[in-house]
Parts: sequence; C-alpha cells; structure tokens
Amino acid sequence: MSENPYSTAVLAWYEDNARDLPWRAPDASPWAVLVSEIMLQQTPVVRVLPAWHAWLARWPTPDALAADAAGEAVRMWNRLGYPRRALNLHACAKAIVARHGGAVPTAHADLLALPGVGTYTAAAVASFAFGQRHAILDTNVRRVLARAETGIEYPPKTPAKAETRLAESLLPERPDVAARWGVAVMELGALVCTARSPKCADCPILDRCAWVLAGRPAYDGPPRRGQTYAGTDRQVRGRLLAVLRAAPGPVAKPALDAAWDEAVQRERALDALVADGLVDPLDDGQYALPG
Repeated sequence: MSENPYSTAVLAWYEDNARDLPWRAPDASPWAVLVSEIMLQQTPVVRVLPAWHAWLARWPTPDALAADAAGEAVRMWNRLGYPRRALNLHACAKAIVARHGGAVPTAHADLLALPGVGTYTAAAVASFAFGQRHAILDTNVRRVLARAETGIEYPPKTPAKAETRLAESLLPERPDVAARWGVAVMELGALVCTARSPKCADCPILDRCAWVLAGRPAYDGPPRRGQTYAGTDRQVRGRLLAVLRAAPGPVAKPALDAAWDEAVQRERALDALVADGLVDPLDDGQYALPG
C-alpha cells in the first residue's frame, strides 16, 4: 500500500479499539451495510443499533422490503428521526429488485444511482460491503483530516473539492486496506477526535496532528449552532407521525389535531409530511401512512 503519514498508527489503533458493531461483521450482507449507512445518517450508533436489528429481522433482503408497503417502512422507522430515510430505503429496495435482481449492486456508479444514496453512502457501501478503494468523507473523517492535515478545528460546513483530493491522496493502494483505513479514520473521529471534547491524549497521531502542533487554535469561522428540536416543525412532524404509526389504519383529522395545539404550525407540518410522501391524505378526510 502507499503509505500516508498516519496509516500505520491509525490502523493499529483501530485494531485495538474498534467497536464491535454488527454491520462490520465479516458475514454482514451488503444489504445490512446499506441499511446501517442510511440509518447512521445524522443518528448516533446507540439509537441505530436496536432499529437496525429490528429492521433486518423483518426485512433481511431488499426483496422482502420491496414487497411491503412504503408506509410499513415509515412505521418501522419509529422515532429514529428524519423519516424520509425510511422512504429512501424502501425506494432503494424497489430499485435493487427492479434493476439488479434483488442484489445490492457492487459498482459505485450503480450504488450512487439508487434513490437516497449520495456520494458518501455509495463510497461507504462500496468500501465496507465490497472492499473497494474509495475516499470516504463523513463528518468524522472530515474533522480528523481538517485537524491532522489542515490544522483547523473544524472543516467547512460544505465539503470542498480540496477535501476529496486530500482524502484520495491518503488512500492506501490495496483496496482492502483502503476500506479498512476509511472505517478506521471514521472510528477515530467518533471516539477520540470528537467535535466538542477531543481526547487528544488518546490519539494515535497526536505527534503528527497539525492542529495540535499549532497549539489547538480556536475555530475561526461562521458560528456553529447546535441543532434544536423542541418547538420546531420537526417536533410537530414527529408528533403527527407518531399518531399515524400507532394507529392500525387511517386516522381522522381530529386525532392529528390533538397532537399539537398550535394550529398554523400543525397544518404546516402536516402539509410538509404530505408533500414529502410520508402521509397520504384520503378522500374521506382521513390520513394514513403511504400505501
């Protein structure tokens, strides 16, 4: 493999410190990896684990999910957040069955063409499920590379082309080692090089980190605001979906009205759910999860 300044230390650290996650197991199917990657978007591992196990128990293959209603995917998603991902997974399953005979495709371009699969997810599945050589740039990887190589505390809000070029330049030559490097850097960012309280003393590349060597300069950029939830339209959407998930069938409008007092915000949230395809308005004035 082509050495980078960090590979030996990071790979050795990963060997000793990697979490035992089921989607990393040697027998994890490509479908299991794809499900994990979509669930892990903007959601921590501790919340994904039970949802991932339940999902794979019910729909162990793309064929199984594609044969079920989209609304059942939304119902099964429960309180995982960002429920459009449930519809994306259902659409993925349909596309995999229609275009690839029910098998998750191995080619990066085919993965990227699946509904709801972006640049990161396609690279992650190609690497982790099929051992291919692709640069992986999730939030954790971007933060590690920003600090270690660029010397800044946080990467830009939007990924830049220079970040991709940097990540590609650090890829080991052997595809299997490159895939392991990708998950190792991701794990380093998740466990050690964290956003708020990095554990620099535990870092295997402390002596090579440009940010540390520069004295850990404070972030100099636009304000970084934490996500809020209470009182937002996201919370209202969650309340409305919770009513629909709990019901065995269609729900009358008064039951949805009871989920949130503020009428204007409630109606706006309900309209957004309908526009996103997460809720179907019925001719009789009732609402249901998509069929």
